[in-house]
Amino acid sequence: MTRELHLALSAYGVGGPGQHGLWKDQRVPKNASVDINYYIQQAQTAERALFDAFFIVDSQFINASYPAHYLNRLEPLTLLSAVATHTSALGLVGTASSTYNSPFNLARRFASLDHISGGRAGWNVVTSFDTQTSRNYGLDEHLDYGTRYGRALEAVRVVRGLWDSYEADAFPADVERDVFLDPTRLHALNHVGEHFRVAGPLNLSRSPQGQPVIFQAGVSEEGRNLAAHIAEGIYAPGESLPQAQEYYRDIKTRAAALGREPGHVVIFVGASPVVGDTDEEAHRVSREIFEADNDFDRKLAFLGRAFGAYDFGQHDLDAPFPDIAHLAEKGGRTRGLEIVWRAREAGQTLRQVVETLTEYRPSPFTGAPDTVADTIEHWFRTGAADGLNLRFRTHDDLERFIGDVVPLLQKRGLFRTEYEGGTLRENLGLPFPVNRHTLERAAAAAGVDAGSGAEPVVAGVAGSAGGAA
Repeated sequence: MTRELHLALSAYGVGGPGQHGLWKDQRVPKNASVDINYYIQQAQTAERALFDAFFIVDSQFINASYPAHYLNRLEPLTLLSAVATHTSALGLVGTASSTYNSPFNLARRFASLDHISGGRAGWNVVTSFDTQTSRNYGLDEHLDYGTRYGRALEAVRVVRGLWDSYEADAFPADVERDVFLDPTRLHALNHVGEHFRVAGPLNLSRSPQGQPVIFQAGVSEEGRNLAAHIAEGIYAPGESLPQAQEYYRDIKTRAAALGREPGHVVIFVGASPVVGDTDEEAHRVSREIFEADNDFDRKLAFLGRAFGAYDFGQHDLDAPFPDIAHLAEKGGRTRGLEIVWRAREAGQTLRQVVETLTEYRPSPFTGAPDTVADTIEHWFRTGAADGLNLRFRTHDDLERFIGDVVPLLQKRGLFRTEYEGGTLRENLGLPFPVNRHTLERAAAAAGVDAGSGAEPVVAGVAGSAGGAA
C-alpha cells in the first residue's frame, strides 16, 4: 500500500481551547461560530487545497468559563448538511456522542448526511468528556468509563448494522413489474445487547460509499481499544514527536492484533501550524499568540473541565494541589489523573499546576514554509502520523498554509494534486464495506461461512454502492 499524506481542517469559529480571546481578533467575525457562510468559506478553501476532510467538534455542556466558541455554536450535522451543498469532494466529519444519542437516530442522521453529500460523511464517535452533560439528559450522574466505552462499541456495531438494512439492489423501481422494493433485500436488525435493543430496519438506502467513515479520538486504555476495534480514522495527540510515534505504533499494533489492516486506520495528528517568512518571524508570532491569550484566571477556570467543571477558584492558589482525583473518574480521567499524579509527585501548588500545564509550548509545525514542510514530512515518514488535523486561528492563516506549505508537500510527492474520487473513503484510501447480507448470500451460495458481521467486511477500494452487490 502506497502511503499518502492526508490533511483535514478543524474549524473553530471564534475560538476553542487555547483560543479564548480569538473573538477579539478583527479578522474573525464575532458571530463566526454560528455563521454558516463562515464555515462554507472555510470548507471551500480546504476543498480548493484538496484537503481530505472538514471536521466539526462538539460538546453538550457549558458554563460561563468555557471558550467563546463553545458558548454559541451550531449543531454539527445541521452545519455539515449545509456545507455539503456547497462542496463536492471534501469529506464532512461530525462529532456525536454515543453516550447521549440513540443508535437509530445516529444511523439515520449520518446516513442522511452521506446521501446529501454523495458519500462524504464521517462520524467522530465520542463518549462525552463533560460529566455535567448528564444533567441535560435527565440523569443525575455521568456514566462511568467502562460503561461509556462498552456502550460506544455496541452503539457503533448497531449503527453499522442499521446501515446494512438495505442491500445495494433493494430498489429496482420497476414500473412495468410494479415493484419499487425487493423485500428480500430489506433486513431488520433485531439487536438485543447489554446497552441497546434496536429492531430496525433503517428507512434509508446505502450511500455511494456504502457506509459513513467511523472516526474516533481517545488516549486512555479504553479509548485506544475502542479505536483499534472500530476506527477508520483517528484524531490523535501531537504535542511531541515521540508521543505521536508511540500512539501511532500502539494503535496500529492493536488493530493488527484484531485482524485489521493497519493501513486502513488513518491517524490524523492534531496540529496548529504557525507559518512566517522566516523561522524567527514564525516563532515571534507564535509567542504573540500565546501572550494574547495568557490569562491566568481563565486558565484556572478551564482547568476544572477535566474534573466535571470543578471550581478551582474556591482554593488557595499557593496551597498544595487539592486531592480531587475522584472527580476525574467519570470525566477526563486520563488527563485528570495525570494532572493529580504529577502535582503530587512534584509537590506543586494549584498555581504551579496551572502555570506548568499552560506554559508556552510552540507548535512543532512553526517556522518558514520549508521548515514546516520539513517537519510534516519527518513526522509522516517516521511513523508519527498518516496526516494532520489542522487548526488555524484565522482564514488568513489557513490561506497562508495552503499557498506556501501545501505546494511544497505536493512537489515532494507527499500530497495529492487531484482528488482520487468523490467519496471520503476513496480519498482516504479506505475499502468499500460490503453489505453483510449480500456477503452472507454469496457465502451461502459458495458453501462457506461469512462470519458474524460484527465489523464491516470490505472489498476493494471504495466505489459506488453498486459495487456491494
